[in-house]
Amino acid sequence: MSMETASPKDSSSASSPFSSPSVTALLKIKIISWSQETGLPVSVRVRVGERTFHLHRNPLFSKSGYFKRRLIETTQLELPQSFPGGPETFEMISLFMYGSSTLIDPFNVAALRCAAEFLEMTEEFCCGNLCERFDLYLNQVVLQNWDDTLIVLQRCQALIPWSEELLIVSRCIESLAFMACMEILDPERRRDKPVATLEALAGQAWSCEAANEILSQELWIKDLIALPFGFFKRIIGSLRRQGMKEKYVSPIVVFYANKWVLSKKTIQYWESSGERTSDANANDKVSTILQGLLDLLPMREKASRVIPVGFYFALLSRSIGIGLRNDSKVKLQDQIASLLHFAQVEDLLIPSSRVDSDCSSMELATMESIFSTNVSLNMDTNNAPSASNSAVAELWDTFLSHIASDPKMRPKRFMELIETVPISCRQSHDQLYRAMNTFLQAHLDISQEEKGAVCKYLNCQKLSQWACIDAVQNEMMPLRLIVQALFVQQLNTHQAFKECSDSFRYAQSGEFSGSLPSSRCPNTKSQYLADSPYMDGAEPGSRTLSFLLQKDIAVQRCEFSRKEYESTSFRIQSLEQELFSLKKSLQLQKTSKRTETLPTKPQSTKPYGLQSRSLSKNRNPLGHVTGCIGSVNFASQRKYACKLLKIFRRITLFGSRKSNRKPGVPSLWGKPM
Repeated sequence: MSMETASPKDSSSASSPFSSPSVTALLKIKIISWSQETGLPVSVRVRVGERTFHLHRNPLFSKSGYFKRRLIETTQLELPQSFPGGPETFEMISLFMYGSSTLIDPFNVAALRCAAEFLEMTEEFCCGNLCERFDLYLNQVVLQNWDDTLIVLQRCQALIPWSEELLIVSRCIESLAFMACMEILDPERRRDKPVATLEALAGQAWSCEAANEILSQELWIKDLIALPFGFFKRIIGSLRRQGMKEKYVSPIVVFYANKWVLSKKTIQYWESSGERTSDANANDKVSTILQGLLDLLPMREKASRVIPVGFYFALLSRSIGIGLRNDSKVKLQDQIASLLHFAQVEDLLIPSSRVDSDCSSMELATMESIFSTNVSLNMDTNNAPSASNSAVAELWDTFLSHIASDPKMRPKRFMELIETVPISCRQSHDQLYRAMNTFLQAHLDISQEEKGAVCKYLNCQKLSQWACIDAVQNEMMPLRLIVQALFVQQLNTHQAFKECSDSFRYAQSGEFSGSLPSSRCPNTKSQYLADSPYMDGAEPGSRTLSFLLQKDIAVQRCEFSRKEYESTSFRIQSLEQELFSLKKSLQLQKTSKRTETLPTKPQSTKPYGLQSRSLSKNRNPLGHVTGCIGSVNFASQRKYACKLLKIFRRITLFGSRKSNRKPGVPSLWGKPM
C-alpha cells in the first residue's frame, strides 16, 4: 500500500496554484481506506515518468477503458512519455478513480481533459465520467471568461497534439475572438473611451515607445500579444472572420511585431517565459515571426489607412540584421514602395556609422531598390507628374543630401543615384540643389568637368527664391550654373518690381475712383480695384483694414526685392571684374601669338566696341534662360566672356542703387545636412 514519489524538482508546471497541496496525501489515504473496506491489497503498479503508483485493479477497470484493456494479463504498466500532464495529472486522475472529488480549475482542466481522453474515461465505462465532466466545465465556465480562456489556451501549448485533437485550442481561440469583438462593439457601454488605434502615430516617425504607450491603454490587446505566434495567428484570422474592422485588427498585429520583433528586450521576453536562447537562435525566431507577420499585415493601399509607413521601414531595418529570407524581404520592400509617398525623412534607412562607406552600405542598396520600384509602379499607372511623384522625388533628394558627404562617393555614382528618380518628377529642385552643394563641399578635388556633369540636372527655374540667391553667391557651383541662376534671379526681380508697381497703381486708383460716388454710375466699384490681384474684387466698404494691410505688404515686398537686387548686383560686379581681367589676359595671349606666328601682318586695330558687337550678334535675348550647363573649353572662353560682359552691363544699369556689402557673404545653404 505504499507509493513511491520523485524528488520535488520533478514537479510539473502544469500544476494549479489553486489545487490542494496534499493531493499525494489524499491519494494515499484513499488507497488505505479502499484496502480496509474491501480487504484487497494493491495489485497494480503504474509508472508515469519517474514516479510509480501502487493502485488497486478494480477502480482502474471500472473507470478506464485503457486500463481495462492493458491490465488483463499483467499487473505492471508504464505509461508513455507523451502522457498528457505527466505524473501530477495522473495523480489527480487516480484520486477521482477512488471516488474523491477532483478540484478543477483553469490551470489543470486542459491537462485533465487530455489525460482522461488518453485513458478512455468516457460514458461508455462510467456514467458522469471525467471526459464529460471536463467538457462541461470548459464550455460553461472557462469559455465564458476572458482570463480563464487565456489560461487554458496557454496551458494547451504543452499538451499538443491532444489539445488540438480535442478542439480545446480551437474553442479557446474562437471564444477569445468573439469576446474581443464584443470589446470593440461595447454593447453595454462599459468603456469610457474608444478602442485605441494607430491614428495617433500617423504623420510622425515610428517609435516603439509611442506604440507601447498606446498599448498600455488596452489590457486585452496586451493579453493577446503575449500568446505564442501560432495561437496569435489563428486569433487574427478568427477576428477577421467574425467581422472586426481592419483598423482594429491591424494595430494588434503591429503591437505584436513591436514586442517580439522590434523591441530590444525580445530575448528578455523569452527568458522570462522560461526559454534560454542565444543571439543566433533569437534571430532565427525573430525571422520566423517576421515572415509570418508579413502574411497577416494588410498590403498595398489597404495598409495606408491603418498602419504608418514608418512601421514597415522599422521592420525592414530589423530584417537586415536578422537574415530575413529574400522573398520575404522583397515582399516588404514592395509594400514600402507602394506607400512611399506617405513616408517622412525620419523613416528612411540612413547608413550606419559601422560601415566604411555609405555608397557600399546595405541600407543604400535597399533604399535605391525601393525608390526604383516606386518609380516603375508610378510609370506604369501615371506618366504625368503628380503630387505623390513630387513628394517621392523630394524625399529621395533629401536622402541624397544625407549620404552626399561620403568621401568615397564618386561623381559617377552620385549621378546614378540622382537618376534613380526621373528629373521630370521633381517640381522643386531645392533639395536637389542642397544635395549637390553637400556633395561639392565634401569633394573639393573633383574637376570642373565633373562639377558640370553633376550639376547638369539642376534647373534654376525650379529653384525657390532663397535657393536661387544662394546659387548665385555659391562659389562651389560651376560658372554656367551661376549665370543661369543670375538670369532667373534677374527675371524674378523684374517681375517683383512689376507686381509692386501694379499694386501701387491699383491702390492709388482705388483710393480715388472707389471713394467718390458717381451720379452717372450707381455702381461705384472701382474697375481698377476689382482687377487688382491684391483686392480680389472686394467691396469698397470692406477695404478699410484689409486695404491698408495689403498696401503695407506691397511696400515691404518692394523693399525686400530691392535688397535682393542689391545683393545680386554685388555678385554681378565681382564676376564682371573677374571676367574683365580674364578678357584682358586672353587679348594679351592672342596678341603675343599673332606676333610670333605672323610678324609681318599688321595687328588689328578694331575698336573694342565693334569687336564686342560682332561677337554678340547671335546673343540670346535678355530674359531667355538657357538650360545648357556644362564645361567651357579654353577656345570658347573669350566668346563667352564678351557675351557675359555685355549682359552684366545691362543688368547693372537696371538697378538704381549699388550695394556696399563686403566680400564673404554667408551662404544660406552652405552647411550640408
